[in-house]
Amino acid sequence: MTLSRRRRDNDTLPIGKLPSDLLKQSLSRISINDVSVLVGPSIGSDAALLDPLQQLIVATSDPVTFATEHVGWYAVNINANDVACLGGTPLWFLATLLLPEHSTLSTSERIFKDLVAACDSLGVTLIGGHTEITQGIDRPILAGTMLGGVKRGKAILPGGAKPDDHLLLTKGIALEGTALLAQEAAELLKSKGLTDSDLQEARDLLRAPGISVVRDALTAQEAGGVNAMHDPTEGGVATGILEMAASAGVGVEIRQSTMPVLPICEKICRILRLDPLGLLASGSLLLSVSPQGIEGVRHALSEASIPVTEIGQITSASEGIHLLTPEGRIPIPRFDRDEFARFLTGSPTQAT
Repeated sequence: MTLSRRRRDNDTLPIGKLPSDLLKQSLSRISINDVSVLVGPSIGSDAALLDPLQQLIVATSDPVTFATEHVGWYAVNINANDVACLGGTPLWFLATLLLPEHSTLSTSERIFKDLVAACDSLGVTLIGGHTEITQGIDRPILAGTMLGGVKRGKAILPGGAKPDDHLLLTKGIALEGTALLAQEAAELLKSKGLTDSDLQEARDLLRAPGISVVRDALTAQEAGGVNAMHDPTEGGVATGILEMAASAGVGVEIRQSTMPVLPICEKICRILRLDPLGLLASGSLLLSVSPQGIEGVRHALSEASIPVTEIGQITSASEGIHLLTPEGRIPIPRFDRDEFARFLTGSPTQAT
């Protein structure tokens, strides 16, 4: 009987690197079907070797620190989204997983399964990384690096939004934050009247419609006329709009009445006294589209069954960044920190 078979799911893992027998067991889940990967993950291999062929490389890195469940799924998707927003196709992923003391074999196995499932769902190859059990943390932390490719001349640059562009938002507000709140604040929400069915609806947003915007971005890019794309994450859609405007040096006018806040998100935020516009928003994609391209992009997204809403227009920088409300024209709210983080810390700070 091998050492790995003697281990049980609730066995505590020792501090340090993941034992080699367990690492080998986890790596056995990974299939390398990409001919560009010359050296992939294996025992004793500390780096990957890639042949990117005739394309530009898009690279991004982002950690997952908020989530306690499905960290593998989050890490792959949020990094893939950043690649897609430059017009790239996510191809290769590296994961650095830090597990707290007293983590069990089942925790490690669950995260690896999530990682592999998320990569498979996007056609991404998990090419390497590092795993260890470490002191000083109280939850798993997964830092991911995603590499992708885009054909020369096809990249969409962050500062490309232009006055008179239409501003679109796919799906709704706020998929990621709503799912996380249902996971982290379940008992509190139930005590305030939410049902088990409500909580499950919110948690399910993680996978349906999901926090990936890769298909949204590639579909819109293929249609033509897209000048800029941005996936709003920490600080919500409001912060995403501000970042897009700052990058391009433009103004924005948003119509509050058209903002597609999901009913379950509105319900949870009302109970917890949070603002949906400042809540973690992975899963929605902001698109700045030229007047000439707007119908083509709308049609392409509709054909792909991706909901999209026109929420406003890009204006000149002198016009500022405003929200049109029933009470009048006001500056768009600015969030010093994400509403999910504010909830976790009990901070009373509100948007400014």
